[in-house]
This record gives sequence, structure tokens and C-alpha cells, in this order.
Amino acid sequence: MDTNKATANFLQTKQHFDILDGLRGVAALAVVTFHFMEWVYTDPGKNFIGHGFLAVDFFFCLSGFVIGYAYDDRVAKMGILNFFISRAIRLHPLVVAGSVLGLLAFLFDPFGGHPELYSTGKIILTFFCSIFLIPLPVISDRGFNLFSFNAPAWSLFWEYVANIVYAFLLYQIGRSYLLLLTLVSAVAICFVAYRSGNLLGGWSGPTLWDGCARVSYSFLAGLLIYRSNWIIKNKLGFFGLSLLLLLAFLLPSSTKWNWLSEPVVVLFYFPSLVALGAGAMLTPGLKKVCIFSGKISYPLYMTHYAVLWMFGNYYTAHKPGTSQLAVIIITGVILLVGAAYLVMVIYDIPLRHYLSSKRNERLAKQKAGGI
Repeated sequence: MDTNKATANFLQTKQHFDILDGLRGVAALAVVTFHFMEWVYTDPGKNFIGHGFLAVDFFFCLSGFVIGYAYDDRVAKMGILNFFISRAIRLHPLVVAGSVLGLLAFLFDPFGGHPELYSTGKIILTFFCSIFLIPLPVISDRGFNLFSFNAPAWSLFWEYVANIVYAFLLYQIGRSYLLLLTLVSAVAICFVAYRSGNLLGGWSGPTLWDGCARVSYSFLAGLLIYRSNWIIKNKLGFFGLSLLLLLAFLLPSSTKWNWLSEPVVVLFYFPSLVALGAGAMLTPGLKKVCIFSGKISYPLYMTHYAVLWMFGNYYTAHKPGTSQLAVIIITGVILLVGAAYLVMVIYDIPLRHYLSSKRNERLAKQKAGGI
């Protein structure tokens, strides 16, 4: 038997839920739009997509479902180390790419910024920490983000933590214990929302542990949905579910009620959408759209924020009018999708294929040596 082929077959990724992939892309576009608009409206109540940041909680819920589907029956066979290698190959090339782009934007922003205020050593250390996902909120010009050169990486930090906990604990615990952990995490979500008035935290030093609560509940909820087979058959389709997802992000933002409305969305609405997305019927004509949407979502999420700092400095300095601003933002989103596509096809996919090939060769040699 061809050992290389056997190893590749064992490690190959399972079939995707195409509509869930498509919804991931819709959520990524919502995040990008939200990040543009939060520069324009510092008051979330005036931001038409003021709850766009909740897309991260939707990502976490999707991740729990997909990780359970892809690895529950494989972790014991492939081993924890190979699980971690597989996840690093999937996730980390874009962590590095986002950090490089963020560093370049910091050093060469044509619209402002003050890199001269920071020593070379501090910049190098911050870049190193960004690449290896070591929280270091020390750059004031970057809002003291956990990862100054790629702010969205805060959610990847917690994604890695969730994957570690999954590999050592979650994949082997029973559903009743999983339900108990999910309920405890739900209490934590409610506490964070009540204490802070919202669920916006997780990206900065002072709100670090808010991110822990957010990933804990949503990842566990997604995993629970998969293991409980809470898949709701329906005919809403990709467009119907996309509209329902967008409604969560377009929910009016109210300083008075965010502490209540946001936990309701995260605790009940997003898990319901995942269950519906897993059971929805997809028309053949939209399959390619959903596949592309899913593929572009992670590159877009991890590479867009370098441009957002430049946009923020431009907006602060020049205060463009409403019509000009609309053109800039719409064009910016389109160009960022295009740039993410280039990063994906030129860098991410080839690098992941190379790393996967090397990993498969190593495993094949190990297996052949043990025969």
C-alpha cells in the first residue's frame, strides 16, 4: 500500500458545511465594515452596524461546531501533537502575514502615526510577540491592543487556547459535562456583559479575560450543537440565513440595553443560526459563492486591519464629507477583499500545501520505519 497516500487520506479534511462557510464570509465582511464605521462614529449608538463586533462570537461558535465535526473521531488516532500541527498549519501563516502588514502600516503610514516615538527594540519585541501570539499591549498609537500590529489576532489567541483545551480535555468528555461547562460559561458571559455594559471586550489588556468568557461559551455551544446533533432542517438557504445573521449585527446599539441584548444574541441567536446553517438546503448555483465566501473569510479577517489604521489617521486628519466617505469605505471593502484574495492564493494556500506535504512526508517515514 502507498504509505504517503494512506497518511494523506487519514489527515484529509472532512467535507465542509457549505452554507456555514458562506456565513463565515458574511460575518467577516460585517467585521470589516464595523471597523471602518467605528472610526466614523465613536458612539456605537450612531453606528448602523454597531454590533458588528459580535461576528467574533459567531466565529467562535462556528469553530466549536466545525472542530467537533472534523476532529472528534480523529484526535485519538492522529495524536495531540499532530492535531496541534494541523491547526497551526491552518491558522498561523495568516497570523504572520497580518503581523507583517501591520508592521509595514505602522512604519510607513502616509496619513500619520508616530513610529519615531518607539525604540527599535520595542518595535521588534512587539512584532515578535504579534507573530507568536504573545499578548503585549504597549503601543499607544495602536490603542494598546493585545497585538499592536494586528489587532484582530486577539481572537486567534483565544482560538488557540480553545484548541488546546479541546485537545487535552473537551474531545473526550461526555455530553453532560460539556453541557455543564457551557452553562457555567453562559453565566460568565452574562457577568461580563453586566459589568462592562457590553461584550465588546477581549482585545486589550484590561479586557483580556472578557475574551476568555466569549470564546468559552461560544466554542462550547458550537461543540455541544454538533455532539447533540441539534441540526435544524430548513429551506432558508444561504440568502435567508445571511439576512438573519446580518440582523444581529444591525441590531440598534443602546448603551442602556446592550448588557442584555448582546448576551441574548450570543447565548441563543448565534447557536440557533449555526444549527440552522448546518441543516439548510443549498441551491447548486450558490455552492461556489459559499465556498469562496468561506475561503476568503479568514484571510480577510487577518489582513484588513493594517489598512484600518491608515484609514483612521486619514479620517481624523481630513474629515471627508458623507458622500466621499461612503465611496472610500465601499471601495476600501472591495479592495480589501481583493487584497485578501491575493494573499490567499499567492501566500497562504501555497504555504499551507507545502507545510502539509512536509508533515505528511514525515508521518509517512515514521509509519514506514515502524513497519
